[in-house]
Amino acid sequence: MARKGILLLNLGSPKSTSVPHVREYLREFLGDERVIDYPAVFRFALLEGIVLRTRPKKSAAAYATVWTPEGAPLLVTTEKLRSKLEVATGLPVITGMRYGTPSCAEAVQEVLKHGIDDLFVMPQYPHYAMSSYETVVVKIQEELARLAPNLKYHVLQPYFNDPAYIDCLVESAKPWLSKPFDKILFSYHGVPERHLRKGDASKAHCTKVKDCCLQASPSHANCYKHQCVQTTLLFAKRAGLSPDKFEMSFQSRFGPEKWVPPYTDERFEALPSEGVKNLLVMCPAFTADCLETIEEISEEGKEDFLHAGGESFEQIPCLNDQDVYVKYLADRAAAWKPNHV
Repeated sequence: MARKGILLLNLGSPKSTSVPHVREYLREFLGDERVIDYPAVFRFALLEGIVLRTRPKKSAAAYATVWTPEGAPLLVTTEKLRSKLEVATGLPVITGMRYGTPSCAEAVQEVLKHGIDDLFVMPQYPHYAMSSYETVVVKIQEELARLAPNLKYHVLQPYFNDPAYIDCLVESAKPWLSKPFDKILFSYHGVPERHLRKGDASKAHCTKVKDCCLQASPSHANCYKHQCVQTTLLFAKRAGLSPDKFEMSFQSRFGPEKWVPPYTDERFEALPSEGVKNLLVMCPAFTADCLETIEEISEEGKEDFLHAGGESFEQIPCLNDQDVYVKYLADRAAAWKPNHV
């Protein structure tokens, strides 16, 4: 009889806040052809000639503001989730990271140590993007093919519109939604607009058709922006939010090219002048709080909003290891059909 197990996959973090460790992490992360999808020679020149000369010091200082006594927030939270999910499912649960440690290769080796021969791979990305869901799935498939070619596995598909996932988000946000607020801003990790067009097989829909995210298209299966829009609209409907009580934006821009608008940092600066004084922020693209949600939103974003005239700023935490999210993943595991690749 097959021995089942679960593999949780997420982005990863540097080994420490030291500049050399952050540089090592950024070299792996930004060197990924699905993150910066320039030709290899240009990607190398950009990283080694410009980015890795200046960015590691700045990023190390940012990581230092969020680091916990136990380590990087993302890794600490993922370990808590792993432990709870193991109890909830009665199955061995392994963790792996796309960048840093434990690497995908180390995760597969751990799977083999546990004698698992039927694996449920759970990428912690609700939405499909080339630079997040796709890259981690491709990487783990490569390592499984190399290290465990006979191991059967199933991959959790993006769950951006799963009613049970939307219920999770709404339930986790209830304590904040029950208090007075002017607006909730859904801030998603940004991607270059070029990535949307690259993922559109028709080359005639994404960013080319008016209201393309709301017009039915096969390209939506791989369209990050469409999926973010759907999560936002489904949440608003489930939570009973009127259109004037929410909007969405995209954060974490990198480089000079155009990224998917509107930009979160610009909205923080503009909202107070539009009458939004009491703001809630939610980051549904992230399942675990990390540098991008803690330092970029709760620290820098809050400061920008208040400096622009805002009065109250609260970030609703990510799902992290909340019981509602543990149950969601456990329910997905319970519905898993064994021996299915």
